[in-house]
Order: sequence, then C-alpha cells, then structure tokens
Amino acid sequence: MRKVPFITTTIFALSCFSASASLDENQLDKGKVTAGGKPVTLLGSGVEIGDQAPNFKVVNADFTPVALSQFEGQAILISVVPSLDTGICSLQTKYFNEKVASDYPNIAMLTISTDLPFAQKRFCKQEGVDKVQTLSDAVWRNFGEQYGLLIKDMGLLSRAVFILDKKHKVKYKQLISNLASEPDYQEVIDTLKTL
Repeated sequence: MRKVPFITTTIFALSCFSASASLDENQLDKGKVTAGGKPVTLLGSGVEIGDQAPNFKVVNADFTPVALSQFEGQAILISVVPSLDTGICSLQTKYFNEKVASDYPNIAMLTISTDLPFAQKRFCKQEGVDKVQTLSDAVWRNFGEQYGLLIKDMGLLSRAVFILDKKHKVKYKQLISNLASEPDYQEVIDTLKTL
C-alpha cells in the first residue's frame, strides 16, 4: 500500500488552504479572470505596468529557494500557468521553450506554477523543456501572493505573462481573462523586441 502520495497530497492541500485563507482579494484585477465561464477570485497584492516588480521566493526542482533578486541586472519573462499537467499550460510552456527562448538568450525565461517540483521535473524531462526554468510556488505561495495570482479555493495560479526589464520594473503584463486560453504570444514577442 502506498501512503506517501496520500500524505503528500493531504499536506499540499492543507498548505493551499492555509495560505489562501489569510490573503486579501486582489482588487487591482478583480473580475478580470474566468474559469468555465464563471469569475474566479484572485488573492494577493497584484502589480501594474511600471511597478517595481516585488521580490518573491519560489523553489526549483531540487527544492532550492530561488528569488527574483538572484536575477539582478537581467531582463526576465515570467510565464505563469495553473498546472503543467494540463493541455494549455503544457502548450504555453513548450511555446516559450521552443519558439522564444532561443531568440532571446539574454532574457531569463521562467515558468511558475503551484505544481510540486517533482511534477515539474518529470514534465520537463518528458517534454524536453530545457531552456525555460520551471519554478514552484507550492511551498510558500509567495509569488502568487506578491503578484495577486492565487486563485481562491483552488490553490492554483491564474494564467499570466510578465516581462521585467533589467531593473525589474514591470514592462509588460498579460493577465489571461479565460483560464482555458493561451496568451497572445505575438504581443509578448513584440515587447521582448523592445528590451
């Protein structure tokens, strides 16, 4: 009998509940995102174009903490997905890995989700994702809180794309209004060209 997955899932679910229970609603992006035709509530602070990007703490595949401050002096594309194990999230991550990362080698390409690092590592190996760094917000929910993307009662992040300049000012923000839709990739690429 395998009890570890149940225990891990239970701890993960409890951490989702406790993290989202104490957060305020993101007023900046209120009413801007739907799932299955129904509005979802986003929790956390939220950011706007022109803001200094808030620092955040996530973990990599080895559970090593990674912070925005570690990318000092580097422009960054942050692709945010609910879960890599779903079709649209997979397409979004593979698009940035295959079609964008090679053309912009000086820009750090990050994909952030609340998937556990084990699942992210498996996904990257299985799908050949090797140019985009996948990071997990499953431990502290700090990214979701700072950027106002944590979906209430789901423990997932809302789909979004951010581009930060070398000083980590928010140069571009695309909050995808329907969780089941892909981002406007051309708009993202047009912004990358201006960096």
